[in-house]
Order: sequence, then structure tokens, then C-alpha cells
Amino acid sequence: MGLKVYLAGEIHTNWREDIAHGCKGLDVEFTSPVTDHDSSDDCGVAIMGPEKDKFWHDNKGAKLNAIRTRKAIEDADIVVVRFGDKYKQWNAAFDAGQAYAMGKSLIIMHQDEHQHPLKEIDAAALAVVKSPLQVSQILKYTLDGSLPK
Repeated sequence: MGLKVYLAGEIHTNWREDIAHGCKGLDVEFTSPVTDHDSSDDCGVAIMGPEKDKFWHDNKGAKLNAIRTRKAIEDADIVVVRFGDKYKQWNAAFDAGQAYAMGKSLIIMHQDEHQHPLKEIDAAALAVVKSPLQVSQILKYTLDGSLPK
């Protein structure tokens, strides 16, 4: 049994690589949003042409990114959403809600200081963790039933 895992959320740290490293040798396929911030923001105008108004610039980019995100969440067995420390990640919250609405198994990752503002999202998750290692351990347990040593 293999797993398809979508890694949503903050793009400013290397948490995705940490999870992938922790899953080395496991039958796990990872997907993620575009993690180059400028490319993600500017994809719409780069492909469909410039906009004078920043609202429409952002709108074009958001819609193109939504095509990728929707497909990745639909294809995923498990969706991991990380909320980072620095920024309010409304897109991460949206991805979590979308995954939940699609009936996906949801793992939420954040630190204690975000527990209260994320309590509703945490309540929808099947697991709430603090570290990439914990996510890797959950994926390993899901695949083969083994506990960490």
C-alpha cells in the first residue's frame, strides 16, 4: 500500500524536506504547492498577462494556484498542513478546510502558541503534531503499523 501525501502550508522553512527524509524507503509520494514565493505570486500575470491593479494580479495567481492545489488535494490520501510561526497563513487554513470537506485524512502541524487560533482546524484533524518527525512517524505507522523505536 502506497500513500499520496500533499504537504500544504508555510513555504518559508524546509519542513517538507525533513518529512521526506524521515520517510526515506517508504512508499510515499509527496506533492506540494509551488514553494518559490515569487513564482507562486506572479504565475497568473506571467502566463496570462500583466495587470495594473494588484487585486487582479493576485486574483490571477490565486486562481492558477487553485488549479494545482485542488488537483493535489483530490489525489492525496493524506493532507498535511503546517502553520508556521511568522505569517498568518490564510491559504493554509483554506487548504485544511478544503481537504476536510473532501473527506481527506488531515494532519495539522503547529506549535503551542497557535493552539487557540487553530482550535477548530485542530478539531477537524485526525492528528495534530509539532514536528516533521512526528508526521514521518505517522506515515510509517499508517503504512506498516510499526511504532518508533
